[in-house]
Amino acid sequence: MTALQIASGIIELTFQHLLPAKFHGDQARVMLLAIPQQESGWEYRQQIGGPARSYYQMEQGGGIHGVLKHPASSAYARSVCALRAVAPVESDVYSAFLTDDLLACAFARLLLWTDADPLPQLGDERGAWELYHRTWRPGAFDRGNAAQQASVLARWHNSYSAALAAARGNS
Repeated sequence: MTALQIASGIIELTFQHLLPAKFHGDQARVMLLAIPQQESGWEYRQQIGGPARSYYQMEQGGGIHGVLKHPASSAYARSVCALRAVAPVESDVYSAFLTDDLLACAFARLLLWTDADPLPQLGDERGAWELYHRTWRPGAFDRGNAAQQASVLARWHNSYSAALAAARGNS
């Protein structure tokens, strides 16, 4: 199995067992495949040289904090934590991210939910990038020079294209 096929299983289990139906769908699936492909290549649950955790590379004081505190996501986050037997506090969720892929996937979906704009349509790579950039705030892009930014955008193109193909069953 490819990493994206395994990842698709994680996403499907998260949709089936942790999140209400309004969080499901192909648009969400593509984002939940593309972001960790971009962030960790579906290889690392601990950021190399940094504090982020899970394939989604979320930080305790960043995305985890945001999901637990945002009015749109906090009740869902508490529910997901209860289902995964994790206290809904930043440090406990952060610790669980090293081994609990479903919890991390649910939090990634909830972080996307906190954005004011709807999920981009399938094939809208630019809209998907903008959503990812707003919600994940990737430091490699924001602190990079023009060449580094171009490299990050090229990686996004590959990550998004692979995610779109996988979501359409072409992986």
